[in-house]
Amino acid sequence: MDNIMTVIDWSRWQFAMTAIYHWLFVPLTLGLSVIVAVMESVYLKTKSEKWLTATKFWMTLLAINFAIGVATGIILEFEFGTNWSNYSWFVGDIFGAPLAIEGILAFFLEATFGAVMFFGWNKVSPRFHLLSTWLTAIGASISALWILVANSWMQYPVGMEFDPAQMRNVMSDFWALFSGVAVNKFFHAVFSGWALSGIFVIGVSSFFLWKRSNREFAIRSIKTGGWIGLAGLLLCMWTGDGSAVEVTKTQPMKLAAMEGLYNGSTGQSLAGIAILNPDKRWDNDEDPYLFEISLPHGLSLLARHEWNAFVPGITDIINGVDSIGGKAVNTVSYPERIERGKLAQRSLREYSEAMENGDEAGMMRAADELAVNYPFFGYGYFSDPSEAIPPVALTFYTFRIMVILGSYFLLFYLVVLFWVYKAEESFTRARWMQLVAMISVPLMWLCSEAGWCVAEVGRQPWTVQDLLPTCAAISDIPESSVIVTFWMFAIIFTVLLAAEVSIMIKWVNNATRKDLNK
Repeated sequence: MDNIMTVIDWSRWQFAMTAIYHWLFVPLTLGLSVIVAVMESVYLKTKSEKWLTATKFWMTLLAINFAIGVATGIILEFEFGTNWSNYSWFVGDIFGAPLAIEGILAFFLEATFGAVMFFGWNKVSPRFHLLSTWLTAIGASISALWILVANSWMQYPVGMEFDPAQMRNVMSDFWALFSGVAVNKFFHAVFSGWALSGIFVIGVSSFFLWKRSNREFAIRSIKTGGWIGLAGLLLCMWTGDGSAVEVTKTQPMKLAAMEGLYNGSTGQSLAGIAILNPDKRWDNDEDPYLFEISLPHGLSLLARHEWNAFVPGITDIINGVDSIGGKAVNTVSYPERIERGKLAQRSLREYSEAMENGDEAGMMRAADELAVNYPFFGYGYFSDPSEAIPPVALTFYTFRIMVILGSYFLLFYLVVLFWVYKAEESFTRARWMQLVAMISVPLMWLCSEAGWCVAEVGRQPWTVQDLLPTCAAISDIPESSVIVTFWMFAIIFTVLLAAEVSIMIKWVNNATRKDLNK
């Protein structure tokens, strides 16, 4: 058992590390590809060599990031088969279908037209080159679509039925995969990439101003990146609101963890600034916060868009109290879910035994009982309700990091754009502002990673919500294999990240000694 738990922990750490590294590259690709496409569109319309220079400069940074992002993404997908083979079998073709479409369609667009975009200057017509640039940007977003559809299905499994004969889930409705969870998650991720890339462009351009180099190029880039980034941030906030509503309906435990909420109420307040009490548990009477500044009715508005809607906490959910239509409703408690999950698993064993013995009547009885209890199948792996609670502190604090930094970046965008349009000369002389812009670049990545952490840590311990926990999803492999590959990937990814940052810095530094204003 200790060996199994070690394999689970190391496999989770390995996957988390790979995902974190991969997410360093994905948002920049999603946003910078759009910024480059807009710049090239302006160049084709104006025929100004200044826009061509800007396009090629940012396209080079996009190429560096794109290449390394692909490497981490491939490893991430392979880990489903190596470390999580039970999961891969359990989800059948449901999870594989979106990833297959992503590889056939989206990766084809990115690989084919990306090659034309990066290497096709003066080899194809300007219009075809522009088309290739836009198709590369669209391909990156389509790639994100299918990956996030697959991820959203893990968090809200729909469009499938469990086949006891195969002991796996089979797809029954492909279009159900495009649920509200998937749609909001996709647009939220893509627009967050726009917002991140806008900060990246402003930060790098501010470095030029800091070096007193290529002022016109820097201002041109700041304006372009600023508008696209601001649009992305506003749309990201809008889709984030939609995601909060979907989480309330489909993953109430995640929402409760995001708020450190144990006992909910009608007109539930939102903990704006708070410090969690580390001694608080779902079954004790400790105060959940050591310090708290709350917004009255804030969580009810966020979760349900209603002033007095009921929002359940962790203890409420475990005790079988949820919110339906904004009202407190008794549902299935976690102790009962655990019991019914064990009944579902027993029924599956009985079905398998009956099938081996050719007992069709026994198969039908077991299948009927399994169908009744299958929605709670995953709870049968637990012995205590506390095992189904996500890491509250990590989910709570990363959510606040995301929201606080997101609010800062909204103010940042508004100040930069207003200043650069109203007093360009003053902006170029404000060295403190240039320093703030450069510091904002790593802060934007912190904000992005925090958002991804909320989405993934908040759904723990589930690989597939309510149906398959991580303890039942792993492969039967030696712990030494996972440990060795963990450190191997950690070294490789760190080297790749250091190489990307080093190459980008060198490229930007060299550019400060050139004339990019022409």
